Amino acid sequence: RFHHTSTSHWCSCSKTISDEKYQDPFQLGKKDLKNLYEDIKKELLVSAAELKEMCDYYFDGKGKAFRPMIVVLMARACNIHYNNSKEVQASQRSVAIIAEMIHTASLVHDDVIDDANSRRGKRTLNQIWGERKAVLAGDFILSAASVALARIGNTTIISVLTQVIEDLVRGEFLQLGSKENENERFAHYLEKTFKKTASLIANSCKAVSILGCPDPKVHEIAYQYGKNVGIAFQLIDDVLDFTSCADHLGKPTAADLKLGLATGPVLFACRQFPEMNAMIMRRFSKPGDVERARKYVLQSDGVQQTTYLAQRYCHAATREIRKLRPSPEREALVHLTEMVLMRDK
Repeated sequence: RFHHTSTSHWCSCSKTISDEKYQDPFQLGKKDLKNLYEDIKKELLVSAAELKEMCDYYFDGKGKAFRPMIVVLMARACNIHYNNSKEVQASQRSVAIIAEMIHTASLVHDDVIDDANSRRGKRTLNQIWGERKAVLAGDFILSAASVALARIGNTTIISVLTQVIEDLVRGEFLQLGSKENENERFAHYLEKTFKKTASLIANSCKAVSILGCPDPKVHEIAYQYGKNVGIAFQLIDDVLDFTSCADHLGKPTAADLKLGLATGPVLFACRQFPEMNAMIMRRFSKPGDVERARKYVLQSDGVQQTTYLAQRYCHAATREIRKLRPSPEREALVHLTEMVLMRDK
């Protein structure tokens, strides 16, 4: 019901602003993201052939560039809101590039930690080149992102985006720990979700808003939009781990359970099946735990509850972004919240 009502509401209000075909955020952001991966590869210029091959492996232009696309749309929305400027500044586009580099470096490191063998439908770096070289490749991408960040030459922006790197590390540590108390456990999960996924989107949006507009209220709108969309994105990701098939997802399903992680659907299911508590505490390590836990989740309303929670975060994101002056980019960011909820991979 939520999808139909929200989509029709969005369509009707979008027509009052303009007839431009901006419903698809990816089409609207396309111009600013042209040559994105070529520009990233320029940042990663290295003489060592093997390291270059590793860096180019994920920057093959086949990714959706979801994060850079949000960043350039937010840049345009804030620029239009402030002084009706229709252009994205070079420094704002640099933030989009840096965001994608930080994100990719974190995936490389995550795959090493998780001993993952597939990502985006292809073998992981650690599977092909080994763990040690994969860690170094991730470090190199991160260092190149830091150099690009320093080149922007704005200490506030450096401070905002280095917070992302700190959050990624803290989020990974949170993921390695677990809580016994049920309420603490959910708060722990949401904090981990913010640090590992949403902080990058929130702080990148904030960075481009600072570059485009001096109003702290606008900076907060951009940050809150990114934070809420980021958390919703990860909640849906955690749902898809139970509902999507591995071929479609591009990575193995029930992967989180196999890693010993209790995500939203598991934590909600635990309220209906308290016997899952012991499994959560031992991180699904006993033979048969993963299969049993998956069965409990699918028998419970864990998937629905997690989806409902994601909807609430998307509503909060929409409320924030609507505070900006109307623009095609603002409406695309509204529409993006619906795309996050309806994605199937």
